[in-house]
Amino acid sequence: MIIAIDGPAASGKGTIARALAAHFGLKHLDTGLIYRAVGKALLDEGADFTDTAKAVDVATRVDLASLDRQTLSAHLIGEAASKVAVIPAVRTAVLDAQRRFAETPPGAVLDGRDIGTVVCPNADAKLFVDADIQIRAKRRTAEMQARGIAIEEETVRTDLERRDARDAARTDAPMVRATDAHLLDTTDKDIDAAIAQAVDYVSRVVHR
Repeated sequence: MIIAIDGPAASGKGTIARALAAHFGLKHLDTGLIYRAVGKALLDEGADFTDTAKAVDVATRVDLASLDRQTLSAHLIGEAASKVAVIPAVRTAVLDAQRRFAETPPGAVLDGRDIGTVVCPNADAKLFVDADIQIRAKRRTAEMQARGIAIEEETVRTDLERRDARDAARTDAPMVRATDAHLLDTTDKDIDAAIAQAVDYVSRVVHR
């Protein structure tokens, strides 16, 4: 079974994806971490983000089994990832690896921006997780402050809006809701309620 989850940052899609993977006994891949890993490598090397050949070379060497969420969660790395993700050749370089991960038994839950539209268009169940920008900014600010990062909510909101625009406007695999994806709006839901609704939806879809 393959479950595709898309949506913008801080919508709750990652937490929901991990919960679905645990509930259905599937593997989980946060595809955003792939681009974060590439972005971090370029930052570490002081490389130019317009150097497509360098970015592609790094992308082809990313080990999906060694992606460390804690290390890759830094704000600066997130910005770098957003820039790397708009490079068509980078997305092509990691596409096959993502599909192999999804198709390896017993199946997987993948979350990102183009899972239901490009990576796994034939997924057994698709969700598009979204929330009001102000709520997402509040969530992300609280998350960062809990890690000891001093940052204002308005700064986070501006960053999220910029990333949303960049993800939606890119010519290759833009962030859009697949026509057959179920919209899960988490604006007024706590995470437990959102997970329960996601589990119910997937259960109904795969067993109908």
